[in-house]
Amino acid sequence: MKPKELLNLISNGESSSLEFKRKSTNPEKIAKEIVAMANTKGGYLLVGVDDDGKIYGIDSEKSESDIVEKTCLFYIEPPIEPKIEIVNVYDKDVLVLYVDNSNHKPHKVKLVSDDFHKDYDKTYIRVGEKSIEASREMRRLMKSQSDDKPLKLSIGENEKRLFQFLEINERATVKDFAKIVNISNRRAERLLIRLVRAGVIQIHNDSHHDYFTLV
Repeated sequence: MKPKELLNLISNGESSSLEFKRKSTNPEKIAKEIVAMANTKGGYLLVGVDDDGKIYGIDSEKSESDIVEKTCLFYIEPPIEPKIEIVNVYDKDVLVLYVDNSNHKPHKVKLVSDDFHKDYDKTYIRVGEKSIEASREMRRLMKSQSDDKPLKLSIGENEKRLFQFLEINERATVKDFAKIVNISNRRAERLLIRLVRAGVIQIHNDSHHDYFTLV
């Protein structure tokens, strides 16, 4: 990446595909942003840039690169191969990490908690400028999209009633669908995910809950 390209990128501000970090000293926070981008549509993580876009640069190319590489390989499951570039602007080095839109979703932040040293993991996605924890529906969808098995779909009475509801109300949650067709939330969730995979409906997240709309 050329310095001018980096400056143009920074001028656009943080977004669903761009995150600024002044430093990379906390592997958990770095892993969270990387995982969220890999689980969504990919993007760039810039280390040495503050939230307001001010360029501070990094103190050590090697130490910052080592932290990011270690985070990608040991704090993320499945691991992500880091694509790192150091770009110099205004005599300051900025670490640029490119994150692919992964074909192996969902990625998780894998850590050892202080509580009895137990392992735990969390999955994140990007919603606007924020990385938020993915819902169960979103995790299920990501996992199903990584599955190479062919999808068989039939449109029955339940699906037709959902389409009618969406045409009138424009959006529906898992609970809405379960209620209007009188099935369990778990079964409603499975049916909705299959419809998303088939490209019939879309899943959205407004940082509070998931909802579905017609394509």
